[in-house]
Amino acid sequence: MFHYAKITKIMVGLVVLSFSLLLPLSTGTAHASGGIWHLYTYSNAFQGSRNYYVYTPANYQPGTSVPMIVMLHGCMQTPQDFAAGTQMNQLADQHQFIVVYPQEQYINNASLCWNWFLSVNQYRNSGEAGIIGGITQAVEQDTSDWRIDTHHVYLAGMSAGAAMASNMGATYPDLYAAIGIHSGLEYQATTNAYGAVYAQLYGGPNPTSQGDAAYNTMGSYAHVVPVIVFHGTTDTVVNPINGNQAVQQWMRTDYDASGGSYNASFSSPSSTTNGQVSGGHSYTIRRWNNSSGQEIEEYWTINGMGHAWSGGSSSGSYTDPSGPSATQAIYTFFMSHSR
Repeated sequence: MFHYAKITKIMVGLVVLSFSLLLPLSTGTAHASGGIWHLYTYSNAFQGSRNYYVYTPANYQPGTSVPMIVMLHGCMQTPQDFAAGTQMNQLADQHQFIVVYPQEQYINNASLCWNWFLSVNQYRNSGEAGIIGGITQAVEQDTSDWRIDTHHVYLAGMSAGAAMASNMGATYPDLYAAIGIHSGLEYQATTNAYGAVYAQLYGGPNPTSQGDAAYNTMGSYAHVVPVIVFHGTTDTVVNPINGNQAVQQWMRTDYDASGGSYNASFSSPSSTTNGQVSGGHSYTIRRWNNSSGQEIEEYWTINGMGHAWSGGSSSGSYTDPSGPSATQAIYTFFMSHSR
């Protein structure tokens, strides 16, 4: 899903507007699952602009406070494609939460990859991290169409979107109660496009040092960020070592953020569960809890799965319907955490 040969120069110069805007670009349109899609644009004078979609679930009662999940697509995907593949909107209809899909644009990356690998996008109030954080806050603040429970706001991504999710956990830990990383990489696995190719094939730097780096990036906003990670064992696009490193990096970051009270060991999970999808992939789930018994890290490894959203629908790209449902697992993990 990564296509670095087509990477174009990121545009982060000043735009005409000198303040952030929440502008509806179209009227709400009915979605196949029964809810409403609404297209908006976010623009910031220092970071740039992006379109994004907000999905309001079927039968939502205006004024009701509900959770929100921000979903970051992978390369060569659109919000519509990502929504179709993950089926997150259908789950939103069942459980009543808002889903937000920021959209990368060709002018910033010719393959529609989030530019997670550029240093400018790895810090708060900077580049694409600032834009995604700004979109999150804009949706929270718009109470005309929905009301967001700001204690239950989450972010997940696939591939390049998952690597960007690592950036968001480090740059905006105050916004997200937990994050999800599906087939992605650790925080700041590289700071340039050429290094991104190497990291996806061979892994990034030592996850302990990257965990410390993520904690330092958090600054005064630092606190424990629970993380759920998914990775296929036969992923040839993003080497599975990156899944291991993402878990280890966040273990270290959360160790730092907890003042050392959360001290998990990657080799000694609190629990290990093996499972089998009927007619599909087997998988292993490892969980790490803090001293109070609360789960902080969760890691799903899907045996025989490549670079795909586990348990996704074939109506979207980069999915493997034969795996356990990452969408359901991520939702369950998210709802067990609040900010």
